[in-house]
Amino acid sequence: MGQIKVTKCPIEGLCIIEPAVHGDDRGYFMETYNQKDMEEAGLTMNFVQDNQSCSTKGVLRGLHYQKHFPQGKLVRVIKGKVFDVAVDLRTHSETYGKWFGVELSEENKKQFYIPQGFAHGFLVLSDVAEFCYKCTDFYHPGDEGGMAWNDPEIGIEWPEVTGEYKGTASAEGYCLKDGTPLNLSEKDQKWDGFKDTFKF
Repeated sequence: MGQIKVTKCPIEGLCIIEPAVHGDDRGYFMETYNQKDMEEAGLTMNFVQDNQSCSTKGVLRGLHYQKHFPQGKLVRVIKGKVFDVAVDLRTHSETYGKWFGVELSEENKKQFYIPQGFAHGFLVLSDVAEFCYKCTDFYHPGDEGGMAWNDPEIGIEWPEVTGEYKGTASAEGYCLKDGTPLNLSEKDQKWDGFKDTFKF
């Protein structure tokens, strides 16, 4: 293995990726992606699109997926801190319906690989977060699906979030412990629960 360490997660297919950081009093250098290291770890995906977003504290994006053109995603944070989540939607999987989450930040420099067949989302825990991800397929308008971020059947434990589930994905009544309101797009507040979610 070279400059990138790949650790498998409890859900098959999910991986935490940690680059070797070379730093001194001037700053640091690291390889954020190395195809050879990935292949040595059994990851042979091909990326075709890079995306970047910026979000403020309390923003929750997700849980998203593409139905007929599913994407694998390699995600990381270059500024701030988020809690990143993947939910297994693969009906043939032993962990179908299970979730896994990891904190990604500019400090820990961890990356999270989420293969096809998962719903994905993240919650911003810092004042601002810049989020980058590589995708194995292009974005296809009209193919996007999603599921409720707060569905009790899945039971994602979003850190710092307080509020009571009222039967929908609405952010109304939810906030972070410091009082920051949870901020979801209108679309993300209308997704159905897990039982009505697209299956892979």
